[in-house]
Amino acid sequence: MKPNEYEVHDARFRMLLQPNASFEKLADCCMWAEGPVWFPAAQFLAWSDIPNNRMMRWVPGVGVGVFRAQSDFSNGNTLEREYRLVSCHHGTRCVTRTGHDGRITVIADRYEGRRLNSPNDAVVHSDGSVWFTDPDYGILGDYEGYRADSEIGSCNVYRVSPDSGAVELVADDFAKPNGLAFSPDESRLYIADSGASHIENDPHHIRVFDVDAKGRLHNGRVFAEVSPGVPDGMRVDEHGNLWTSAEDGIHCYAPDGTLLGKILVPETVANLVFGGPNRNRLFIAATTSVYSVYVGVRGAAYGSR
Repeated sequence: MKPNEYEVHDARFRMLLQPNASFEKLADCCMWAEGPVWFPAAQFLAWSDIPNNRMMRWVPGVGVGVFRAQSDFSNGNTLEREYRLVSCHHGTRCVTRTGHDGRITVIADRYEGRRLNSPNDAVVHSDGSVWFTDPDYGILGDYEGYRADSEIGSCNVYRVSPDSGAVELVADDFAKPNGLAFSPDESRLYIADSGASHIENDPHHIRVFDVDAKGRLHNGRVFAEVSPGVPDGMRVDEHGNLWTSAEDGIHCYAPDGTLLGKILVPETVANLVFGGPNRNRLFIAATTSVYSVYVGVRGAAYGSR
């Protein structure tokens, strides 16, 4: 990695880089690339191209192709422990699961009888619960979904119970909750608030919460202010460092909130994921393009997806 492709803010960041790795552009065919997800069994990358209402994929040695031609304006994607795909959709305003047989089932589409806004990003806990954010980006216009009024009237964070399938409200004090990720031991949950994307003085920070054994959040506090731009998708590595998207690239924070450094990207980054055979290849969804670079650390076993 060339020196002009990263910034070191703390000496610890140098150990997280792979200095001789090259920064690669894998695809440049998108309108707004989002939700990258790595399939370890099949060894390929898939991601959402939201305004084009499709999902794309990149296969090493083969190249780029269409993964799902009609995606219902999918945004964030992740994998369950059973490696089934979990996707958030703006068009149908729901969260779905794609089984190994290709069948798609709805995990969540309503809260207390009212339609969700436009689920944005999701993460799966080791107990099988699915956690997702529900800002209103997909119903603000017809670019990333379909214009509509919010039935809920707020932008919240939810948990789907692994036992009953009930949709439970876990946080209701966000402007626009966005990306989210568990710490490696799942004792903490990071949630981005990207409210400043539409209102100048709204939040552009990441908050962190303690997670109890019953799936409830406590002790919410600001973990980091992200600038320039707003935080969007994020992932954690095996040491608990948080890697988040930003306007100028990817920012990496230590578990104590210290900014360690940045990987600079020539387009605004929306999301990222650790992948490859050793989970040490960072895949970056950035506006029109998807990039990759090898780093000196592995993604967390579950937080990386």
